[in-house]
Parts: sequence; structure tokens; C-alpha cells
Amino acid sequence: MSYLPIASTRPAPVRVGLVGAGWMGAYHARSLALRIPGAALAAIADPALEPASALAAELGVARVTADLADLFSDPEIDAVVIAGPARFHAQLSVDAARAGKHVFCEKPAALTLEELAAVQDAVAEAGVHWQIGFNRRYAADFLAARRDIAAGAVGTPQLLRSLTRDPGTGSIPHAARVPQWTIFLETLIHDFDALNWYNAGAEPLSVHVTADALVEPSLKDAGFLDTAVVTVRYANGAIAVAEASFSALYGYDVRGEVFGSAGMVQAGRPTETAALRYGAGGLSAETPRLNIELFADAYRDELADFAAHVAALRDGAPAPDHGVPLTPGLDDARRALAVALACIESAQTGAAAAVPGFAPGSPSRTGPAHDAAGSPAASAAPAAAPRAAGARA
Repeated sequence: MSYLPIASTRPAPVRVGLVGAGWMGAYHARSLALRIPGAALAAIADPALEPASALAAELGVARVTADLADLFSDPEIDAVVIAGPARFHAQLSVDAARAGKHVFCEKPAALTLEELAAVQDAVAEAGVHWQIGFNRRYAADFLAARRDIAAGAVGTPQLLRSLTRDPGTGSIPHAARVPQWTIFLETLIHDFDALNWYNAGAEPLSVHVTADALVEPSLKDAGFLDTAVVTVRYANGAIAVAEASFSALYGYDVRGEVFGSAGMVQAGRPTETAALRYGAGGLSAETPRLNIELFADAYRDELADFAAHVAALRDGAPAPDHGVPLTPGLDDARRALAVALACIESAQTGAAAAVPGFAPGSPSRTGPAHDAAGSPAASAAPAAAPRAAGARA
């Protein structure tokens, strides 16, 4: 007896190259290699060859390089996942798009709106798919809330809330090395996207920030902030509040809420991944201590969605339909970044600040100054770096 030959009807996987083998890059690599049938991890690029090689050996990836140009010029690579330090994201997106690669970029997409405009131009010219890692959209409860809002469950949104509390011990190791404005550009930017997504169709107009270094007060004079509350006003009159802390002793806590004329929806619970215990001492539950614990499925699903979009473009098939706007692109990246940049201005002045490009009369392209080190050559960008406090992907 011989085996019956069967012709496979399964589409070819999207071949992905990883840029940056640090904390988040390594997690994305494992998802691409092991958890997403529609994708295959084909190469890893990182100037730090030792951890990149170890990751490649673990996952059976044959191609590893310290030169990003190798990855961008490889004709067998369909798409790239950019997971290096934030200051390199914009230039890496530009380089990848110009090389004809589809791009999944961790947040933030850029540090200024000028940088992001260059990404938009490169992506439009190349005709590639570009997606940002706003993973909260893919968490089951956050997506269910968005669908409820679209179905009219809350009526007209009036009050919105989003919070991020990173797990901590009461102090922040290496806080002195955390880049200035991280709390807005890398932490709360997730909350800004969630608020914009929930209040769809209404542009953010202004923000007012109260922020401090309550966990590490000795670093406040150096510009470090670990605690912030942001009020956002929207064009439809809705008022939103986003808050963040870098040190929640009880674990990783991410939540969202929308109150409207017809009701309220909530998403996110600190005990989402745990069983509840009932005993003589009361009620207790374990809480997640890592982002990859709380959002394990969301991280996988955002990359699966990315691969599905790339495959659809490759095969001339319809793009995935999720029933509500889900896949975050350049417009979503721009809205969230614009709110973050307005927060920086408000934190500096102590007054409300217009959201650039959305408030009437505000400049369309702006951002804080960054030194020349933020514009690396593609072959030398340090894609892997220690994960800073508050720099949650």
C-alpha cells in the first residue's frame, strides 16, 4: 500500500523578516515561527548577533545578519516586523517600504509628525501594506466593546477612560536610562489609540496633562515622568481620560471604558487570566506581571491579521473583514502620535495644548526635537535594546 498523494490547497505563508531580537522582537519571532499558520519567520536582523543567533537557533531560522540591508534586499522576504528602539522606527519603515516590503511596526511609528509624513509618502509610493502594533484592539474584551459601541449599545459616547498601570515593585530599575517622554510616546500612546478607536469619527482637539515622578521623585528634575493623567477633548464633545503609572504593585493592569447616552461598556480586568479563589481569608486571584501574559492572544492575532492582509495583496484576494474597523494603519498611528505630542507640550507649559493637525489652526506637522542619533543608517540601527520601564509594546 502506498500513501495517497494530496495536492495542498493551503496558501503559501507570508515570509517575514524580523528587525530587532530584543524583548518584543523575540516574542513576535516565536509567534511568527510557531503560532501563525499564515506566516513563516524567514530571517532575523540585529546588530547584536549573539542574541539574534541564539533566537534563530531556537526557532530553526537559517538566515541571521547584523546588516539590515541584507534583509531589505532579500527577494524571498515578503514583509518585515520592526521591533527595534522607537527612535529608529520611522527610518526603518521608510527603508523597508522603499525595498518593497510590507511593514508591521511596533509603536510609536515615529517621534515627530514630520518623520511619520515621510513614512506615509514612502508607503504610498511603494503600495505596500503598513500596520502598527496597537495590540489592544485585538484583545477579545476590547474588541467586543468596540463591536458593542458600533452596534449602538452605549449610544453617543460622552465619557471615555483608558488606563495603563505597569507592574512594579515600588521602584523603577534603570529609570535614569528611560528616554524622556516615554510615558506619552510609548506607554499612553496605546491608550490614545484605544480612545480614538472607541470614539470613532470624532477627532481629538486638545489635551491637558498632569504628570509627575511619584515613583522616582529624585529624577523629576532630569525630566523623568512615571505617573500621568491626561484629559482629551473630542470634536463631538466627548471627554476622555487616560492615565498611566509605571509601578502597580498588584500586577499589569490595562482597562478601558466608554459611557454614553444609552449605556456603558468596559474592557480589561487585572485578573483576566486567572482563576478566582474563595477561602477563609476572602477572595483572591493571581494577576499577570508581563504584557505577554495579559495580551498573549492579542499579540498573536495582530500578526495573523498582518499576514492575512499581506497574503490578500499578494494573491489578489479581498482584505480580511472584521465587521468593525480593526487593522491599525498610518492614519491611526498619526492620530495617536499627535495626541502624545500635544501631551508633551501640555506637560511643558502646564496648560491645555491643541492636538497638532486636528485642532483648528494647529500646525499639521510638529514634534519635540531629537538629536542626530535618531536618524541612523539602515545598516547600523541598533535594533535590539533593553526594554525600558513603561516601554510596553
